[in-house]
Amino acid sequence: MMLLTRNFVIITSFSCITLLSGCERLTATAKICKNNPEICADLHKDGWCRAQRTALVSDRLEIKNTPSATGEQLYRLMLDTERYNNCVWLGSGVKHIEHPERSNDRARAYAMSSQALSALQEQTKNSQDPLLAFYHWSRLGDESALAILLTAEKQQQIHTPEILAALGGYYLKRDSHKALALYLEAMKGASEEDFNSDWLLGAGQAFMQLGLPEQSYLMSRANLLLSNHPVNEAQLNALVGDKRRLAQLDDQADALADTLSDGKYASSDWPTILAKVATEAAPAETPAKP
Repeated sequence: MMLLTRNFVIITSFSCITLLSGCERLTATAKICKNNPEICADLHKDGWCRAQRTALVSDRLEIKNTPSATGEQLYRLMLDTERYNNCVWLGSGVKHIEHPERSNDRARAYAMSSQALSALQEQTKNSQDPLLAFYHWSRLGDESALAILLTAEKQQQIHTPEILAALGGYYLKRDSHKALALYLEAMKGASEEDFNSDWLLGAGQAFMQLGLPEQSYLMSRANLLLSNHPVNEAQLNALVGDKRRLAQLDDQADALADTLSDGKYASSDWPTILAKVATEAAPAETPAKP
């Protein structure tokens, strides 16, 4: 049976579920499930995927207690439903010799969480909320959702670093200046936890398209310091060539990487320095649309 509760969907069966029967001390999640059985009715009961299950239960409880679910709440719910669904799918393939019912319970939870995710996706389709539109574009390839995001960005309604960076990737093939500005805005607005070092590669590509190989090298070198990406050193160094200049840029890349890893980028001089270079860059030929 499908049950709609305060703008979110859970799939529940008619089977009776007993959570931690006989246990005197319940975990926080078990207490939520005991007091709100409809939130947990479609979830598996053993300890597999504990973190994913806990996050999903917390999301559902928050939405249940909210008069009208926000786009951010529904976005987080869909992401956590995805994570739970993927995890319990793996668990459903683990065959228990002593407790075969656990595999069956996980398989049931996988099927029902798949239905719940599909229902959530249908419920949020065509939403004008930027986070929900981003989900449908980035996860499901919905071009109409992309159009919503592009309009919202032009109206300066997009402030989420992840969305800004994703739009930067979209503009790399269309408008190098725009792409770079979006990547730099994402870097400036991201917290230490939210920052993605791959954004440096996008910014580096935009700098290269604008005819600024040294800045492209700087971004690429900083990315290497913050990630484990493989690199062709000879090819990377060839962007600059001069050994003395390479040494200077390496020092700058060290400083940039340290600032980013410490979460101090927004309050440093780097946003002003890079924005100035981007503004003064000579227009380059924009790649043709594919």
